Amino acid sequence: MKNILAEKMKKSPVIAGVKDLTKFEDALNSSCDIIFLLSGSIFNIKEFVQRAKDKNKMIFIHVDLLDGFSKDAVALKYIYEEIKPDGIISTKNSQLKAAKSLGFMTVQRIFIIDSLSIDTAIKASQMINPDAIEIMPGIMPKITKKMSDELDVPVIVGGLISEKGEIEKALSSGALGVSTSAKELWR
Repeated sequence: MKNILAEKMKKSPVIAGVKDLTKFEDALNSSCDIIFLLSGSIFNIKEFVQRAKDKNKMIFIHVDLLDGFSKDAVALKYIYEEIKPDGIISTKNSQLKAAKSLGFMTVQRIFIIDSLSIDTAIKASQMINPDAIEIMPGIMPKITKKMSDELDVPVIVGGLISEKGEIEKALSSGALGVSTSAKELWR
């Protein structure tokens, strides 16, 4: 499964990060092949996932940010069997492990705040073996290079990406994908 995500990012490295559901339609109509859904609830998530699939978009839902779901393996099983996104995003190692055991593609979201968090992130990623990691904030080319050199999983960067030049710098630093909620960059 890892190859599917990596291949999509090689062709279309910009990922539409949708945190405001009023911009979901823009993501569907964008040239982005992948959508990170960063909002939603038990009442609407299935519809958003189906609409993305109808447009042949790969869709990952950030399970930590969903309203109305518990943060346990039962909720993940329901999401896997009933909602059917391509994968999940989480900062929680337990969620990622449970999701992988169900067959989900996983993106481990990591916040880098100091050198200790870099080492911790590398160790956690090696232990969990997600399909990709997402480093936040995404405007740290030196850290992107270090993480992409030390890990055997695709690196995505996200957070604070607001200009085309930041996307180019991230990609040249080793990121395979760039997640942004700036819809003007979804082209």
